[in-house]
Amino acid sequence: EEFYLLIAPSLFWCIQPDLGLRLGIYLMLSASVNSIVKILLHTPRPYWYDDRIRAITTESSFGLPSGHAQNSVVVWGTIAKYISRWWGWLLSITIIFMIGISRLFLGVHFPIDILIGWVIGAILLLIVMKLEKPLLRWLDPFSLGIKIVLIFSASIGIILFGFIAQKTQSSWQLPVQWMQLAIIASPDPEPINPFALEGLVSNTGALFGLAAGGYFLKSIGGFKFQAPFGKLVLRFVLGVVGLLFFWMGLKAIFPSGESTVALIFRYIRYALVGLWVTAIAPYLFIKLSLAKERDG
Repeated sequence: EEFYLLIAPSLFWCIQPDLGLRLGIYLMLSASVNSIVKILLHTPRPYWYDDRIRAITTESSFGLPSGHAQNSVVVWGTIAKYISRWWGWLLSITIIFMIGISRLFLGVHFPIDILIGWVIGAILLLIVMKLEKPLLRWLDPFSLGIKIVLIFSASIGIILFGFIAQKTQSSWQLPVQWMQLAIIASPDPEPINPFALEGLVSNTGALFGLAAGGYFLKSIGGFKFQAPFGKLVLRFVLGVVGLLFFWMGLKAIFPSGESTVALIFRYIRYALVGLWVTAIAPYLFIKLSLAKERDG
């Protein structure tokens, strides 16, 4: 999470806003889909299944499909398409492959989890790339307010799918062995809750914030990302400070857990993270003369 929280914003603020925004939205969609599919399939992690498997790290969600494998295809496939050079594809494929291998080495996934994660990631990437332009053309005539309402409704709809997926599995009981082995391997003494919706709410909140903020920034003309190196560094530092405030600072204040109130505050926190990245921070860059308006 920390890696993606830095790479997409840094691309958006300092290198290529279109690519950074696309990466962020694609990633949040992929992570949301992954959360829902995990709940529907509810398969174990290897170290939940057999105590002979040593987990170097631990996870609280179900295993299939691998989120790391799926998201790596979406993120690095998007970057490779943007670069459109043979070395870009070679680099991206290597990273995707090594991420998958690392999850096996860490003891948190079976090979089938990785393979299906790669397949779902590739299918999802093809779908979003195919639908992106038609969807943007459909949204274009609407006012900013209507666009924001539609984006918000879509994010809530995704959460609703996750809630329905969770409820459809309410009669299924998590095997005691899985829970016991997970507790033994984890430094956290709390029982695992792989049906939790916290991750899905985080992803959809960030999705809303990124997309809504992107449209707001577009409505005021956007900003020119080209600037002297010193200003780019200042943008990154200011951006990261604000990002940490919303992500870590509000985490210390807002309630946590799976209650309705806690999930609402989690959605708000991650929506603010997304809005900071694509709207608030760029607006401050312009006001502080760290960036120029695109039309200015």
